[in-house]
Amino acid sequence: MHTRRKKRLLTTILSVATCLVASSYDNTCRAGDWPQWRGPNRDGICDETGLLTSWPEGGPKLLWEISGLGKGYSTLAIVGDRFYTMGDVSVGSETVQCILAYDLSTHERLWTAEVGEPHSDGPRGTPTVDNGLIYAVGTGGNVVCVSADSGELRWSKNLQKDLGGGKNPGWRFSESPLIDGDRLLCTPGGRDAVMAALDKKTGELIWKCSMPDIGPKGKDEAGYSSIVAADIAGVRQYVQLTNKGLVGVAAKDGRFLWGYNPIANDVANISTPVVCGDSIFCSTAYGTGSALVKLSKTGDGVSAEEVYFLDANTFQNHHGGFVRIGEYIYGGHDHGKGKPTCVEVKTGKIMWQADQPGGGSAAVLYADGHLYFRYQDDVLALIEANPHEYNLKSTFKLPRRKGMSGNGWAHPVIVDGKLYVRHADVLLVYDVKARGG
Repeated sequence: MHTRRKKRLLTTILSVATCLVASSYDNTCRAGDWPQWRGPNRDGICDETGLLTSWPEGGPKLLWEISGLGKGYSTLAIVGDRFYTMGDVSVGSETVQCILAYDLSTHERLWTAEVGEPHSDGPRGTPTVDNGLIYAVGTGGNVVCVSADSGELRWSKNLQKDLGGGKNPGWRFSESPLIDGDRLLCTPGGRDAVMAALDKKTGELIWKCSMPDIGPKGKDEAGYSSIVAADIAGVRQYVQLTNKGLVGVAAKDGRFLWGYNPIANDVANISTPVVCGDSIFCSTAYGTGSALVKLSKTGDGVSAEEVYFLDANTFQNHHGGFVRIGEYIYGGHDHGKGKPTCVEVKTGKIMWQADQPGGGSAAVLYADGHLYFRYQDDVLALIEANPHEYNLKSTFKLPRRKGMSGNGWAHPVIVDGKLYVRHADVLLVYDVKARGG
């Protein structure tokens, strides 16, 4: 009891220290903000223009850097003059999993809000910012809502204890929660609660979805992906890659619509699916592959039909994801690797595939005609998003800093001409804005 009081006290002290700033802080999302995992539309696409088309030797100018973000693979949500992330950080004599808020101008931490117990690798999910509130899912399954001003807890639920979720996955709960209208969407996992919708203001359950048997592959538990919303076949639906495969759930009432099992493996289904018109592109590794699944209206339901399946030798994305630009998918291929690859969405044809310029898997971001491949060994590559030829423009490697332990898996973010790259405890910020003259 004494320990918990100390944790709460730290959050309060940090909040009080920033109350003057918070009282005038405008936390409304604007165009150009990056309020959640993979950006405003959860697709890894940044709409900024006027960025560098090549980098100088050694990389773009390093503007500033900070440490103290703690252990974890969480990336950044940036809204207004603040950014938010998650990390396992020291609180007194203990390590606690927290949401962290920082001032973009001073680079100072404004507040720390506890999410739950730490994990050996730290948190994997990214906070979601919506109308003055921050939402996050911890590795232990706690879904929390806190004030963007102060970090004060508004409500908390647990995916297993409160929502009937399945077994915590081997690498723990990893999703970034989705806000859609007045709802928060999350993935407890399991047959009785593959997905759930909560009132975003109170945390009260609106619905949860039971899942029928969709095939033999995978387990009845959450995967490591995050939900995307889509209007397909005349139905607003939530699409998620679970441990059992790709699923669609009706937004209106939580009714299970469809499932696609062949994309599942028995280890880890990770990459967030991408909406391609009336179809979904999905991929998993561990020797599995990729698929395009077409959705069609059938009576009062929706059917899912495989358009094509690419085997593991053709295209499998371990983690780091992929982006859709026009009629093409760009991402890293192979298990534990990130070979730059372009896939034609309609046919599954490999337009090109190249040797990777960095080591390990690659997290992918698109901005201003280019792909930013961030490799787990901290090499960054700038690649032209051209389906007709592979054109590697530039590479550089992050400088090594104390606290950059483990793999560099956090996805890069670009806001206001600045490239944000996190590696565990350290955040490095680069100037990638092109200058006239």
